[in-house]
Amino acid sequence: MEPGTRLAAGDVAPAFSSAVLGREHGISLEQYRGRHVLLSFYRYASCPLCNLRVHDLAQRHAAWQTQGLDMLAVFQSPADALLKYVGAREPPFPLLPDPEQRLYALYGVGHSWAGFAAAWLTRLPEITRSVVGKGYLPGGVQGGIHRIPADFLIAPDGLIAEAYYGRDIGDHLPLQRIERHVRQLG
Repeated sequence: MEPGTRLAAGDVAPAFSSAVLGREHGISLEQYRGRHVLLSFYRYASCPLCNLRVHDLAQRHAAWQTQGLDMLAVFQSPADALLKYVGAREPPFPLLPDPEQRLYALYGVGHSWAGFAAAWLTRLPEITRSVVGKGYLPGGVQGGIHRIPADFLIAPDGLIAEAYYGRDIGDHLPLQRIERHVRQLG
């Protein structure tokens, strides 16, 4: 599959290895073979909407992992920025810095100025919750402010069970759909 090509359910999840924030040794997708994985792509480390999503997933992590779902979070920021923002909250799942955006290309995760603008019209409550309610203040931007997130549910056999490409900068696979997937694991 060509880098930059969007993936779909039934496709083989592209293999990768990556550094992991706070770990001496990296990881590979192959290490998760035999497990269900939620592979999420975010924007930059201080993105308020991204930090809110990580917070929401962290709240569900223990229950979902017990039921068989592991999570990996990819950011277009270098490790130092990731440590300063998202890593400071110590989410319970691996954070993968990808400043070269190699994994983004591998999974066809792109940019959109229209998606950037749309979020400011439709996601004001979420932006307010992240900035005012949680204190996730925006900082430096690494890798493009108009990155659009994506999420992939990967089955134990390495096939993509669901590929979700966001429409705007805060659009991720709905938590209810992840929950439904987790319920089907049991």
